[in-house]
Amino acid sequence: MLQFRRIVFSVVSVLALAAPVYAGKLAIVIDDFGYRPHYENQVLAMPSAISVAVLPNAPHAREMATKAHNSGHQVLIHLPMAPLSKQPLEKDTLRPEMSSDEIDRIIRDAYNKVPFAVGLNNHMGSAMTSSLYGMLKVMQSLERYNLYFLDSMTIGNSQAMRAAQGTGVKVIKRKVFLDDTQNDADIRVQFNRAVQLARRNGSAIAIGHPHPSTVRVLQQMLPALPADITLVRPSDLLNEPQVDTSRPGSAQPPATQPRNPFSGVKNCRAKQPLEPVNATRFFTVISESVSQSTLVQYFQHQWQGWGRKA
Repeated sequence: MLQFRRIVFSVVSVLALAAPVYAGKLAIVIDDFGYRPHYENQVLAMPSAISVAVLPNAPHAREMATKAHNSGHQVLIHLPMAPLSKQPLEKDTLRPEMSSDEIDRIIRDAYNKVPFAVGLNNHMGSAMTSSLYGMLKVMQSLERYNLYFLDSMTIGNSQAMRAAQGTGVKVIKRKVFLDDTQNDADIRVQFNRAVQLARRNGSAIAIGHPHPSTVRVLQQMLPALPADITLVRPSDLLNEPQVDTSRPGSAQPPATQPRNPFSGVKNCRAKQPLEPVNATRFFTVISESVSQSTLVQYFQHQWQGWGRKA
């Protein structure tokens, strides 16, 4: 019996040493697919766990979504949403004040233009994702198409998780942007930061773009990924714990303030100092005002007519 236990212990020890123990899961999504097939094809040559987000109105949207799916990569819709900054908006950019029907039309159209999509993430969108009123309508639409939502977190107070409550839509959140700059050294720093977050928190999602520098850094660093980190698709993280860091927002549309026709001068200020008024002058003015009032004049006329024969 003792000998049997020793054998079992030895086998378990060997298996434990042989099998890698993954400390963290790392998902990488490359946005803005559909415009630069040359660099996008280099992304598709990377491990199939790398996912791509396709802009629905890009000239090569359908082509690159199909290629990505056929080579084993997960496809998301990269949908333009309104930012807080003032800039020209792309066609079919989601805005908080849009009706549910209009938002559903845009998402339906994007779903038809990006075949094989299983999720959706926002392109820009700080104004849209920070609007609970707007994101409630987005979640209602995503539920119809069975899409999950990857929050690109372009603003800290995103209402996406709050809006998804009570729906069947699952929300996951970006932790790292790989290429805020297109400098190779900066991208390597961000890649290592994503690895550290995945190791510390159990999982992390990094978003990049098909820039030549980003493609180059990924080609260099992915083969050297630490043994305790495994690449996963975003959908593999749908059941991972998520923390909602949003502050409560209004579920109602912003109230329209009534137009004030009297805009401009708010205060009439005297140009000259006011002259003091003494008591005698004050009572004289009051007496004149009372004697000339309609009521007093009425009684005066009645008094003057009393005693006269008709």
